Amino acid sequence: MIASEELYLDLIARTLTGMLYEDPSVGPWPERNFDTDLREHGRDWPSRAQTMVGMKRLANVRLCAESVIRDEVAGDFIETGVWRGGAAIFMRAILKAHRITDRLVWLADSFQGLPPPNPEAYPADAGDINHTMDALAVSLEEVKSNFSRYGLLDEQVRFLKGWFRDTLPAAPVDRLALLRLDGDMYESTWDALVNLYPKLSPGGYAIVDDYGAVPACRQAVDDFRRAQNVTDKLREIDWTGVYWRRSSP
Repeated sequence: MIASEELYLDLIARTLTGMLYEDPSVGPWPERNFDTDLREHGRDWPSRAQTMVGMKRLANVRLCAESVIRDEVAGDFIETGVWRGGAAIFMRAILKAHRITDRLVWLADSFQGLPPPNPEAYPADAGDINHTMDALAVSLEEVKSNFSRYGLLDEQVRFLKGWFRDTLPAAPVDRLALLRLDGDMYESTWDALVNLYPKLSPGGYAIVDDYGAVPACRQAVDDFRRAQNVTDKLREIDWTGVYWRRSSP
């Protein structure tokens, strides 16, 4: 018999990605029909679904979250760059399924899209046009509404609204067990790592959504790992996502 928790999380994942109701794509590529393979691997932008990361990267969130729960790794969960909130909703659903009441899920986002590039400070971001894409700007109110649709907007969900450079240095986060980065740009990725990685417990996981898809993001991760002498093995999730488990302070 399949446990009710297993059925619940599978249903949540398929709904968040739009797999359940074959939610069509809205771009940024020409094909606008629903494609199971594209959605499985997070290679399109859903029209109504709450996440674009696909089933494989959601499965990775669950793998990492359940690992730290099982191993009693101390800390909260956070996603930096949340779009419609889907991956963070899934984090909260995992906590609910496991009846965890002493961890928080944090969402850090401007809730107005990505910042214009600052190529003088971060040359790798030169020419980045994500700040011009209206589809990437999702309000805090919409994200909260999406949490509510799943019955998951409660006291265990916290929001950090603003540019990462402003919110993350003073974020009231004490300890993290799961750190998921989805900021696309070098600056956003760097700000999240510099300010939050020191709070990641040994045995906790760092997940990077855009490592394979965005060269600037990859460079930020590589630069940070090199500067901080992070030698923990970098593992692939799919065509773009990677993660590693922190082995030491």
